[in-house]
Amino acid sequence: MSRVKRGNVARKRRNKILRIARGYQGGSGSLFRTANQRVMKALCNAYRDRKRRKRDFRRLWIARINAAARINGVSYSKLMGSLKKADVRINRKMLAQLAMVDPKSFEKVVSSSKG
Repeated sequence: MSRVKRGNVARKRRNKILRIARGYQGGSGSLFRTANQRVMKALCNAYRDRKRRKRDFRRLWIARINAAARINGVSYSKLMGSLKKADVRINRKMLAQLAMVDPKSFEKVVSSSKG
């Protein structure tokens, strides 16, 4: 059986990992073994946090809507229930944006949901 030389493949694999790890501190950016561990950890975190980002933003929007709704004398859950009942189709992202940027129009939305 003939001998297989993997020099090119191994070097390309290592360089790919080191290219991803560029900018990491200490040996994590220059030593292959530690760089490989850091890159694997970083990629796991990135995958997890792409899912988590959606949850985090929804929580932020809800907190902002709740704060603005309480200024207008209604709780978040009551506001969302009355919006659904009044068939006002506006998502939480837009409601939070309204609450921050244009409180007057948010107040109109709250009053339209009441009556």
